[in-house]
Amino acid sequence: MENQNFIPILILLALGGAILYLHLTNGRAQTRLWVTAALVVAAILLLVPSANPDLPGWWKAYLPTPQIQLGLDLQGGTHLLLDVKLDDAVKNALGRRADDLKRELKDSKIGFSDISVAGNAVQVKLTDRHDRSAFEDIIAKDFGDMALSSSTSDSGGPVFTLAFRPRDLVQLRNNAMDQALETIRNRIDQLGVRETTVAKEGDSGILVQLPGIQDPERAKDLIGKTAVLEFKLVDDSHSVDEALKEGPPPGDEILYGPPERGGRQPYLVEAQTLMTGDVVTDARVRPGGRLEGPYVSVDLDQRGARIFDTLTAENVGRHLAIILDKTVYSAPVIKERIPGGKVSITGRFSIDEAHDLAIVLRSGALPAPVEIAEERTVGPSLGRDSIRQGELSFVVGAAAVLIFMAVYYSGAGVLADFGLTLNILLLICVMAAMQATLTLPGIAGIVLTLGMSVDANVLINERMREELRAGKAPREAVRIGYERAFSAIRDSNISTFVAGLILFQFGTGPVKGFAVTLCVGVLTGLFSCVVVTRIWYDYLISTRKLAQISV
Repeated sequence: MENQNFIPILILLALGGAILYLHLTNGRAQTRLWVTAALVVAAILLLVPSANPDLPGWWKAYLPTPQIQLGLDLQGGTHLLLDVKLDDAVKNALGRRADDLKRELKDSKIGFSDISVAGNAVQVKLTDRHDRSAFEDIIAKDFGDMALSSSTSDSGGPVFTLAFRPRDLVQLRNNAMDQALETIRNRIDQLGVRETTVAKEGDSGILVQLPGIQDPERAKDLIGKTAVLEFKLVDDSHSVDEALKEGPPPGDEILYGPPERGGRQPYLVEAQTLMTGDVVTDARVRPGGRLEGPYVSVDLDQRGARIFDTLTAENVGRHLAIILDKTVYSAPVIKERIPGGKVSITGRFSIDEAHDLAIVLRSGALPAPVEIAEERTVGPSLGRDSIRQGELSFVVGAAAVLIFMAVYYSGAGVLADFGLTLNILLLICVMAAMQATLTLPGIAGIVLTLGMSVDANVLINERMREELRAGKAPREAVRIGYERAFSAIRDSNISTFVAGLILFQFGTGPVKGFAVTLCVGVLTGLFSCVVVTRIWYDYLISTRKLAQISV
């Protein structure tokens, strides 16, 4: 939340603390009434922005302007179910293991004719069977999560197969799912959409809900980018046109530029990846020249800065291809050694394109591609219908409770109705101050809070009735009624509050909305029932006007 969003919370805490202090220290009842009135005024001021978003400039300058956020079921938005290709994550992990193994064997001077990924395993062909023992030592030392099996090739050389052990394979898939979940959540958070839902759905699904989003296509493109950043050298010694006709030379590959800017320009690049995006620590959009447009400035960590320093020092005069998801965004000439870990990615981006590229670089790469398995758009008309139905249920329920209390408990019931009304006002006020999300389950939580507050008032009124029937004076009946009913009210509210915390911690989406409303309603209900309603009785006692209790 922004800093100004803490202002209403501090106001509520200050006023609520003042009333509690005055109540517990037996302060003057008249003073407590004034503080309660001030609390009501503050609550109304905090609710005005939610009721009327078009506020005058002086209001926005001097008063806080928090608003209640509406959930997907009330204001509409986009619902996506993403499918994470976990099999591709396993293949990517095998590819990294194959690259690591190549480096290990070269460093150990162990000859091999081929190392490749075949199915769900890495296949290694050694040129000399006498290297078998040294090879097995390397596997045992650095590749302990893989099971090793061997056979003999047609030429008589040993062939080894490396595959993930079942337990490590399950862990790899779980880690890939967790990483995809966190990466997508980070990207959506940086997109600026408030109160989104990003949750795991089944074994390989991710549920994404974007309330009120105005550009779902941009959000889908941003979510689905794998964001594998690679730095490779352009092969300037061979012709791109010949490679397109006859195929790329050994050790090279053909990649293309972005299709949305002047067609797909081909690039002949070396297949070896010199540096990847895992060394990126930050990425920011920077303004460029009038012709180039904005560019993305990338900061590297210490390891990345060292690699990039060596890379640029050894390849001055060559083109360096900056590749994201197999697309060459730029291929500038290395004019000089570049120390310090600062990289610029240019490519005639628009502002939105540069911003999205910076987001995916900051949030990290997805461990595997994701596909949209299901997409639903909730229109605003459905939201308006939901709001009307929720308002109707609340009004009917509240009216029935208020009428019952006034008829059954007479004057005490009217006082309880004031406490109930103040409870709902404070509840909505706190939700606005917290900028919480209001959903249909949240409206149900408000109705439930109303019922719980009624229960507390019923306990107090029944205790006062019993004391009056036992012959106690009105003053004693009030004191004993509140004191003896408080333990039951306290215990029931604590248990409900704990249940709400559990729902909030482990629930998602609408369940969290219900939990927030329930927890806030418990606090405001306890305050309005135990503190506010008693202020009136204490005021009558202090002015010696409590001759009888209408209960």
